[in-house]
Amino acid sequence: MEKKMGEAVARVARKVNETVENGADSLDLADCKLMMFPIGIYKVMRNVTEGIHLITLANNELKSVTSKFITTFSQMRELNLEGNYLHRLPEEMRTLLHLKVINLSRNKFRHFPEQLTTLKALETINLEENEITDVPVEKLSSMESLQSVNLKSNPLNEEVRVIARPLIKFDLLVSPMGAHAAPQA
Repeated sequence: MEKKMGEAVARVARKVNETVENGADSLDLADCKLMMFPIGIYKVMRNVTEGIHLITLANNELKSVTSKFITTFSQMRELNLEGNYLHRLPEEMRTLLHLKVINLSRNKFRHFPEQLTTLKALETINLEENEITDVPVEKLSSMESLQSVNLKSNPLNEEVRVIARPLIKFDLLVSPMGAHAAPQA
């Protein structure tokens, strides 16, 4: 157990160092068994956070994203949080003025994260395979840049399906009626 944890920590450290040393614009910490974003990373990356535009934290064990994470990486354009245990986002999400793509698929959202509806640059929202029943269609329809919202494999209520189509100008991806995903373990 300790050996595996040590390997995971070393892997995260290696990936963070590569990003810092190469002046890369992305940070990929996918598949690192993270339960939270390591606090030490903020210090190591403090001089390069402005240049980070893509962050991948997919397939970890995150239960939340902190306000500090959002405010530290305020310049990000893409955020991939697929395959975690998230059920809400911090209010500070509203400050991500450059965010264009967010992937929240395969998480535990029961409610559509409405903070996203305030992001003017947002083009793509992926919430596939969550537990969302209702969607703020009116708010989404007023988002100028929005091009695609993926809500496949969510137990959407019938009302969303009926009122959404005439109101929206973006691609709304939903599963056919009755084709809900099996509950995740």
